[in-house]
Amino acid sequence: MSLLTTLALACCLPFSQALHSHHGAQAQEGHKMHAKRVAIIGAGAGGSSAAYYLNQNANDLGIKTNITVFERSSCVGGRSTTVYAWDDPNLPIELGASIFVKVNKILVSAVENFNLSIDSTRSVGPENLPELGIYNGHELVLQTTAGSGWWDTAKLLWRYGLAPIRTNNLMKYTTGKFFKMYDEPYFPFKSLTKVAYDLGLTAVTAATGEQYLKENSIGSLFANEVIQASTRVNYAQNIPLIHGLETMVCMATDGAMSVAGGNWQIFDGLARASKADVRLNTAVSSLSRQDDGTYIVKSKFTHPESSAEKSSALEETFDTVILAAPYQFSGIDISPAPKHLPDEIPYVHLHVTLFASPHLLSPTAFGLAPDALAPQVILTTLAPDESYGSSPQGVGRAGFFSISTLGGGLNPEPATKDRPEYFYKIFSPMRVNATFLAKILGVAPPGADVEDEELSKDDVSWIYRKLWHSYPYEYPRVTFEEIRLDKDLWYTSGIESFISTMETSALMGMNVARLVTDEWAGEKSKEDKIGDVEPMKVQPEDGYEKVQMAEKGQKPIKAKL
Repeated sequence: MSLLTTLALACCLPFSQALHSHHGAQAQEGHKMHAKRVAIIGAGAGGSSAAYYLNQNANDLGIKTNITVFERSSCVGGRSTTVYAWDDPNLPIELGASIFVKVNKILVSAVENFNLSIDSTRSVGPENLPELGIYNGHELVLQTTAGSGWWDTAKLLWRYGLAPIRTNNLMKYTTGKFFKMYDEPYFPFKSLTKVAYDLGLTAVTAATGEQYLKENSIGSLFANEVIQASTRVNYAQNIPLIHGLETMVCMATDGAMSVAGGNWQIFDGLARASKADVRLNTAVSSLSRQDDGTYIVKSKFTHPESSAEKSSALEETFDTVILAAPYQFSGIDISPAPKHLPDEIPYVHLHVTLFASPHLLSPTAFGLAPDALAPQVILTTLAPDESYGSSPQGVGRAGFFSISTLGGGLNPEPATKDRPEYFYKIFSPMRVNATFLAKILGVAPPGADVEDEELSKDDVSWIYRKLWHSYPYEYPRVTFEEIRLDKDLWYTSGIESFISTMETSALMGMNVARLVTDEWAGEKSKEDKIGDVEPMKVQPEDGYEKVQMAEKGQKPIKAKL
């Protein structure tokens, strides 16, 4: 009922009844909630997932939303980033998060919903090229070959006994607890610390990988050679440092896959489906909470080619803010300080080097005979005489964490046009120089007149380098960051010190979206009840009215209509 209608009715109703009818109209107008204004800072796995599930949940509840996603980089996906060999868009290579697995419910569901194609993995090089090797800085302690499943299994059992089987069973048991976080009664969870405790996972995160494996009778040889190789390639950490849960996650590799053209398309699909206003190249500098509980978000367009007008700061008001990026790297000032402010934690500084070369990896660089073939993928571990304990500086004699052969392509450069080349990816704690590249490719090292980072275009035709704050050091812990930093201020990145993957970040985005919309549903329910109440019609008795007026020195007014 509009105000004009109320005033019109007041002309033909007793004053007291008209007054209460007006209040009833206000209540009914008030219960129609305005569109919820939501700011999501970060368009990675957590932010895009939060946007998608906010929109989905709000639609189910009949609540309108205006969602704005701020992303300071030029693309959606966060650390899931693709670059292109020789700047050819037909040759995408994953720079960051490369694979996910079939048990990753959110990612797999998104792939299906958005009709994305899975990249078919294929071997490169000679047919008899070994698939994987584990190098300890002196020799390859293990090699496997594609298509030799039973033989590789026999070799594993011969060398490690029942440890591989026990590890697989322990991994399924442990991750089985984690997957309960997707469903009631654990989902949605208001506290990551509490849900981890309720599921019995605190005992796993409290121990190092080394301790957890030993407690469960996993042999030290298998732990140090195979499991540690997996924690190093996935998290650049040794098992005496990384906690037990993340160690188990590293062993959950069945059904590994990636999206053709780049995994970023998963998060781009989620963001698009959310109908959010996605603002790329836009950095948020501050959040300011107002007396009415809303937040003023100050942002700025940061594209280097933007005009001064576009680069000016913009201030907008939002009802809810979701910080979907590590707070310590966000550069955001929050005032007043929220009840909970995320602690600064150490992140791995990981050097990723992508390059193209016509050469296969040199066998002699990894302790093999000159006429042998080096594996397509080389993981690393520590030699028996090396011990770094929980030190983050634990790369060891190998000097790198992994080298992977990613595929191949034809060189488009005029001087070497259509030359077949291989693509490689190196994870290392330090910048890879030309001397190292020459060694692993088996070519002459650069001369004194060549910069340390360069090799001849005949040997390395394309190279791309990136230094990531890739993931936290997963030290053992039993408490985790708060999900709700303050009223209507939420945080997704606290899950990274629990499990740091694309899937778990997406899970936290989904979880925060549900917590937010559950609160909205509660508000809507209360306002619906207010709107449904029949306005009370007060008809004071004549005697009572006269007494009240007499007490105030007033006389009844008898008006003629």
